[in-house]
This record gives sequence, C-alpha cells and structure tokens, in this order.
Amino acid sequence: MIAGNWKMNKTVKETKDFITKLKKHALPKNKDILICPPFTALSKASGLIKGSNIQLGAQNMHYEVAGAFTGEISPLMLKELGCKYVILGHSERRHIFNEDDSLINRKIKAALNLKLKPILCIGETLDQRKKNKTEGIVKSQLLNSLKDIKDISNIILAYEPVWAIGTGINAAPEQAEEIHKMIRTLIKKTYSPKAANDIRILYGGSVKPENIKELMKEQDIDGALVGGASLDTDKFFKLIN
Repeated sequence: MIAGNWKMNKTVKETKDFITKLKKHALPKNKDILICPPFTALSKASGLIKGSNIQLGAQNMHYEVAGAFTGEISPLMLKELGCKYVILGHSERRHIFNEDDSLINRKIKAALNLKLKPILCIGETLDQRKKNKTEGIVKSQLLNSLKDIKDISNIILAYEPVWAIGTGINAAPEQAEEIHKMIRTLIKKTYSPKAANDIRILYGGSVKPENIKELMKEQDIDGALVGGASLDTDKFFKLIN
C-alpha cells in the first residue's frame, strides 16, 4: 500500500487537478493506492476516483456517529462520502492536539463498527529514541490503542518515527525494519501468527522517490504512509512505481 496523507493541504480545485493528472498515468493494479485529502475535498475526490484503483481515506474522525461536537466529523459522514480508510493516532494529532491512546482506542472501535479500516500510527520522538525508549513507546502505543479489540484483520499499522516526519531525515532501512519486525513479533505474541502474517505495517517519515525502493526491500515493511511527497503528482506516481 502506498498512502498519501495530504494533511492541511489542497483546496477542492487543487484536489481535482491532482486526481485528474494522476489518473492519466497507468497505475499498477498490484498495489493499493490511497489518498487522504482534507475533509473539504473528500466529496470531490470521491467522485473523481470512481472507476480507478485509487482509494479514499480521511485523516481523522470523532468516535461518535452524531452529536453536539462542534467542528468534528463522524465516521458515518466519512462512510457516506466513500471513505474506506481513516488515519488515526498520527503523531501530529498526538503531540499538537494532545490525543492519547485511550481516545485513539475509542476512535478505532468506532471506525471498525462502521467498517472503516483504521490506519493506526505509532512512533517515538527523537528524545525517546536517544534515551533508548523506542521499543517501550511503540509497544505501549500499540497495545493501548488496540485495547479490547479482538479482531485486527481490518487494521493497518503505520510506524512513523516522529523525528523523521517532515524533517527530510528518514530512518535507515535497517532501522525501520528493526521496529517493523518488533511490531510484527508483538502482534504474533498478542494475537496470533496468522494476524502477524496478515497485518500490513507501513513506514512513514520523509519517504521520497529516492529512498522508497530501499525501504520496500525490507521483509516487514509492507508499504508507505507518505506526507510531503504525496502532494506532487509526479513524485507520488514515482513512489507508487
């Protein structure tokens, strides 16, 4: 899976231009291609990707289907727009908006209830890595975010070291693989060998056309969650290929 997280970028017009240009490329059928535009562009994107193998996801959601939650978006609203995926627990949600594992856990359960596939993001800060806390942080985020969830077959994981997001510094392929392997081993112990084998673990953190090939060679890396490089059609197409 190659997933583009556009963050707070692209107007409706820019979304139309991006998808129209991307669809002119011969997109490979053997990869899941996902774009996650801002909320305002989801409706337009949904219509434009019909008939293509581009799939649609959202960047966040509330855990309630409806209610007095000013400014929030419900999973039902996302579902109606044609979203199949939703990014949850992104480091920017955790660190800028103070979302903790218990809140993310509620969101994951709500997404699964409406058959949306969550992309759960986990990852450590630079300070935590320097203090050799990476494994503990990743394990804690993963298990707490998945608390009381018995079936993880519709969940995708994304390991995103916070120190590599938007900095131009990506984890070396062997560094990324080490954590991906640790995550898969943890899933095997917590759930089952089948769950560990089936779950997809994406890597995110300054993924570019120049470094994706080496990252994808690693055994436990099943794709990428891409930020900045997903905003440019040509770069995104190169990443997909």
